[in-house]
Amino acid sequence: MAQITAALVKQLREKTGAGMMDAKKALVENDGDEEAAIEWLRAKGLSKAAKKSGRTAADGLVAVKVSEDGKSGAIVELNAETDFVARNETFQKAVAGITAAALDTDGSVAAVAAAPAPDGQGTVDDMIKRLIASIGENMTLRRSAKITANGKVASYIHNAETAGMGKVGVLVALEGTGDLDDIGRKIAMHIAATSPAAATTAELDPVLIETEKRILTEQARESGKPDNIIENMIKGRLQKFYKEVVLVEQPFVMNPDQTVAAYLKDQGATLVGFVHFKLGEGIEKDADNFADEVASLTKGG
Repeated sequence: MAQITAALVKQLREKTGAGMMDAKKALVENDGDEEAAIEWLRAKGLSKAAKKSGRTAADGLVAVKVSEDGKSGAIVELNAETDFVARNETFQKAVAGITAAALDTDGSVAAVAAAPAPDGQGTVDDMIKRLIASIGENMTLRRSAKITANGKVASYIHNAETAGMGKVGVLVALEGTGDLDDIGRKIAMHIAATSPAAATTAELDPVLIETEKRILTEQARESGKPDNIIENMIKGRLQKFYKEVVLVEQPFVMNPDQTVAAYLKDQGATLVGFVHFKLGEGIEKDADNFADEVASLTKGG
């Protein structure tokens, strides 16, 4: 039987994030073999994660990272169950590492999950499972994206929890001759405030346009006006709709007298694209799941 020293336990804890007693037990069960102990703990972590996987993860953090040359940027949303975890230093460090890793991928969730873990232990997906086991909440790498430009990529975080991460994240890619860093940040702040659905009218989801047309048509027909008048009414109302949801058509928040398109033109900049993540957007969170869990723990206690 191998001697299980405090140094061995400490080393295993640092590599896996496991608790002291779990690390010691893993080494005892595997006769001091560190690699076997890591696998043992990973299996145990997977088991813990499976128990938590049914719980809704709608909190967490959105993080952004721009490359050193400023020509590419990555954005990631890592969800957890409570906003308390978003203030956890270990969680924040993991989110920062995952976002940096995303810069070396195509930005898709699958590519980011399969990327080498920042801590050197397996993949990003493996690291998230270890994080679930050590922190004790379900977590999901929900969204990620990468954007590039020959000019500059600017970033902005709204409601920042710490540097580079918070509740709302935006990346903006620009090209041109102006001060692209300053212009990009201002456009990113505008996007955080207005949540546009697309950069241009041509990029709007056709389903969204058809839905809006259908609603506008029904509203116009209630007026009882002739079809030719109704058609013109719909065109006018669609233009108003575009000004609300299309970035370049929106009044610029820092100068509502001009559109975003006009501001960009004045500044000598061209929009390449943008990405906007709002934490938990579209997730239906079960407000009672934590209360139900507490109640179940007290039964028969």
